[in-house]
Amino acid sequence: MSKIVINGPAKLHGSVKVSGCKNAALPIITATLLTRGVSKLHNVPDITDIHNLLKIIENLDGKVKFKDNTLEIDTTKINGKDPDFNLVKKFRASILLLGPLLTRVNKVKIPAPGGCIIGNRPLNDHFEAFEQLGATITENGDIYTLTAEKLEGSDIVLNLMSVTATENVVMAACLAEGTTHLSLAACESHVQDLCHFLNKMGARISGIGTNKLTIEGVKELKPTTHTIISDEIEAGTYIVAAAATGSEIKIENIDPSKMDYSIFSKFKEAGIILETGKDFIKVNKSVKIKPVNIWTAPSPHFPSDLQAPFSVLMTQAEGSSLIHETMYEGRLNHLKELKKMGADASILDPHRAVIMGPTTLYGKNITTLDLRAGATLILAALIANGKSTISNADIIDRGYENIVEKFQGLGADIKRTD
Repeated sequence: MSKIVINGPAKLHGSVKVSGCKNAALPIITATLLTRGVSKLHNVPDITDIHNLLKIIENLDGKVKFKDNTLEIDTTKINGKDPDFNLVKKFRASILLLGPLLTRVNKVKIPAPGGCIIGNRPLNDHFEAFEQLGATITENGDIYTLTAEKLEGSDIVLNLMSVTATENVVMAACLAEGTTHLSLAACESHVQDLCHFLNKMGARISGIGTNKLTIEGVKELKPTTHTIISDEIEAGTYIVAAAATGSEIKIENIDPSKMDYSIFSKFKEAGIILETGKDFIKVNKSVKIKPVNIWTAPSPHFPSDLQAPFSVLMTQAEGSSLIHETMYEGRLNHLKELKKMGADASILDPHRAVIMGPTTLYGKNITTLDLRAGATLILAALIANGKSTISNADIIDRGYENIVEKFQGLGADIKRTD
């Protein structure tokens, strides 16, 4: 595993380009398995999770060409092979193979997926929904086998507004016989992007952007061309970086209108001055950072993926902030690393923490615990006095494209070492 070394504090300047959305690209790539032929995707992030998914597809006899964030994927010869178990265990989004492969080859065997250790993320919603569509599921240890001679539309109510369960059900229902009504569906921007892509392929999905989707089954889908939306979490990460370091930067290749409004609401509440255009966000220097309480929940509420980076900003706010992480009980562990650096943070229970500010942070040897926590530690190191060394930095590459190079372009003293 590599390490990232940062000498702080930093003063950032210039502009940075946001990459394509990881959470949109992964389901859209798996959705190409629903058809035969060549699909072309633009603005695909060049990150580890994408490369692992493409390796799985190649092992299933798909063909891929990935260069300069453009992906051509030929799914003509996809067959009944099982996905590579070792690769599946490397990232959580591999669970999204279930819906397309069950539909395409009528059977799929897969182990429990891997990914960041941020708490319990059960598969019950996926399996219960597949059963309602007509699938049979057997379990042998942590290996799951799903079979279905055919899928039929159904009225499905998810237990939770699960993003991946919503995406799996939608993909499977597109080619099912009849109509599926999906209630308590997730409505995040990346879920909407998947639905728009499927409709381009010939699917009939209505209610996009709401918590109730209607999917009318069709006979076939056709390959298409699509541009992935840009990553709102990455954009939010750079907003925090600029605000926490008292810098002014321009964040490009991002459409603010496609970001959850709760993100802008909380930055505004914290006193962060933002200018927005059609495809950019400009962060102006903030005189004073105000404490903000955040409560994470499915869209349209504040996203859990941005909770950890936002907590770094709160270490510089004047007062007390309550962080209430409702979704994952392991998502507050990054605060233990921030405390090593001098943050005044108290974890009240697995879902709540209090941060007092402002506090001066100091460079330390710290360890990446998960993808978003890793980006958070980079932000903390940028405002800390002295040298910080972040271990297990390869984890960050699962979701952030060229993060070291992008911060170098903004003027940070940051480098990667083995």
